[in-house]
Amino acid sequence: MGKIVRISGPVVIAEDVDKARMYDVVRVGEMGLVGEIIRLTGNRSTIQVYEDTSGIRPGEKVENTHKPLSVDLGPGLLKSIYDGIQRPLDVIREKTGDFIKRGFTASPLDENKLWDFVPTVKAGTEVVPGQIIGTVQETGIINHKIMVPFGSPGKIKSIKSGSFKVSDTVAVLETSEGSVEIRLKQEWPVRVSRRVQRKLAPEIPLITGQRVIDTFFPVAKGGTVAVPGPFGSGKTVVQHQLSKWADSDIVVYVGCGERGNEMTEILTTFPELTDPKSGKPLMERTVLIANTSNMPVAAREASIYTGITIAEYYRDMGYGVALMADSTSRWAEALREISGRLEEMPGEEGYPAYLGRRLSEFYERSGNAIVTSDEERTGSITIVGAVSPPGGDISEPVSQNTLRVTRVFWALDSSLASRRHFPSINWLNSYSLYQPELRKWFTENVSQDWGDMYDEAMGILQKEAELQEVVQLVGYDALPEREKNILDIARMIREDFLQQSAFDDIDQYCSIKKQYGMLKAILTLGREQSRALEKGLTMSQVQSMKAREMISRMKEVKESEFPGYLENLLNEITGQIETLMEA
Repeated sequence: MGKIVRISGPVVIAEDVDKARMYDVVRVGEMGLVGEIIRLTGNRSTIQVYEDTSGIRPGEKVENTHKPLSVDLGPGLLKSIYDGIQRPLDVIREKTGDFIKRGFTASPLDENKLWDFVPTVKAGTEVVPGQIIGTVQETGIINHKIMVPFGSPGKIKSIKSGSFKVSDTVAVLETSEGSVEIRLKQEWPVRVSRRVQRKLAPEIPLITGQRVIDTFFPVAKGGTVAVPGPFGSGKTVVQHQLSKWADSDIVVYVGCGERGNEMTEILTTFPELTDPKSGKPLMERTVLIANTSNMPVAAREASIYTGITIAEYYRDMGYGVALMADSTSRWAEALREISGRLEEMPGEEGYPAYLGRRLSEFYERSGNAIVTSDEERTGSITIVGAVSPPGGDISEPVSQNTLRVTRVFWALDSSLASRRHFPSINWLNSYSLYQPELRKWFTENVSQDWGDMYDEAMGILQKEAELQEVVQLVGYDALPEREKNILDIARMIREDFLQQSAFDDIDQYCSIKKQYGMLKAILTLGREQSRALEKGLTMSQVQSMKAREMISRMKEVKESEFPGYLENLLNEITGQIETLMEA
C-alpha cells in the first residue's frame, strides 16, 4: 500500500501506490475516502479526492483498487437518486442518517431485488457486441434491454429466463477468447465514451412544448444547447420544463454544484408529476444525480461524467435521452480549484488552459446515432447545459468555450425574468444553428409555409427593436401608421405567443400544431391590418376589433378545441376588417 505525503484540500499526494495508473480509483486514509489518480510523477501519485479530506494525516495508507472510476449500469437506475460518484442517496440516508458518512459506500443498484428477464435470442445464436439478448421491465414506462457487453462477437452458449438479481448470470457467450458470462448489470468507465456505429445528421427536432424554443430556436434530437444567464433568470426552470415535457424517453438530470433547494424541488416535485405520454409518474423515466454546492468540489467533475455515461447506456438501447447539466460553470470552478492546487499554469481568469477541451469532450458525447449492433437501432442524447456566468457576462471563458461547441444558444435575460416573461429567452440574442436543417421536417410535418412564417415573425421582432429607438426619440404618436402596426403585431408575438405560463394546466405545454396556428393567427391579423391601413384606416380604428381579444385568449384554449377556435378566429379577423373598411 502507498502512504500519504501531502494534503492540499481535495488534492492528496501519495508515494508508492501499488501499480498506480492514471485514473485508477484509490481509497485514501483510514476512512477509505474515494479518490482518483490524476497525475503520476516517479513514485508519487497525485490524487483527486471526491470526499471531504478534513482530519486525514500524512502517513495514512492509500489503497489502489486497480479499476478506473466506473458506474454500474443495469435495471434499477431509473427512479434512483445518486451523488456524483453514483452512491444511492436514499440507501445512504437509511444507513448513516441525514449526512453522508465519509468513506461509506453502497451498491448503486439493489443487489437483492429480483428482475424478470425475458430472453429474445436462443442458445446457438451468433451475436455481436451491443446486440439485445433479452429484456427486463424496469418501470411501468421503460423496458430495459440487456445487451451483449463490448468485446468480441460470439455465440450464445446458454441463456435462461426467470427472476434474477442484477449480479446473476443470465447467459454465457462463447467467444474466440473464451467464455464470457453476461449479467443483468455491467460496468463502464465514465471517462470513456461508449462506441456507436455511425452518427446521424440532426434532422429531427426535439419537441419541447415551449413556443419560443420549438418555433424560433429549436434543438435537434442529439443536439447540444447552451443556456447562459445571470442569477434568477430562469435556467433551472427551463431545464425543469424540458425534463417534464420534452419529447425524450429518458431524462438524466445532473445537479452539478447547484444550491440544495433546487435539487430538493426536483426530488419533491418529480415523483408527484405525471408523464404526459404514459400517465405514470415522471420519475419512472428519470435518473437524478444530486451533487449540490455543499458537497465536495472535486465530485462535480465525476457527476458530469457519471450522468453522460448513464445517458449513453440508455441511448444504446435505442432510447432518446435528454441530459440536463445544471450547471457546467460549477464544474469549471472545480477544475479551476484542482488546477490551482496542482500549481498548473493558469489560463484566462484562472481557469485551466484545457477548459475548452474538457467541455468539448463532454458535449461531443451527444448525438443521434445508429448504435453498434446488427439491427440498425438508433438512439440519441440531447445535452442541455446551463451556464452561470458571474453577473450574466457571457464574455467569460466558460460561456465562450461552451458556445464554441454547442449549436443552440438560449440567451436568458434578467430584465425579461423580472417582468415575469417566461421563458425569459431573449429572441434577439439567441440563435439555433439547427434551424436550416430542421426546416425541412417542419415543412413536411406541420405546414408548407412554416419557414415563411418564421422569417416573417423574426423580421417583425427585429424591426420592433429598431423602431424602439425611434419611439424613444419622437414618441409613438409621431410614427407612421404602418410602423405602428409593426409595433402592435410585435407586442402580440411577445405577449400572446412567446410568453408562456409554466403553472397553467393548458399553457404549460403547447403542441407544434397549436404553435403554428397561434402564430398564423397573429401574422394574419398583421397582414389584414396592413391592408386596412393602406385603404386609409388608422391603428386606433383597427384596435377596436373583437378578434384581438380572441387572440389574447388563445393560450387558454385546450388542444382538442383549438382547430375549431382557430378557424373561427381567422374568419372573424377577415370579416371584421372587411366591416371596418366598408364603414
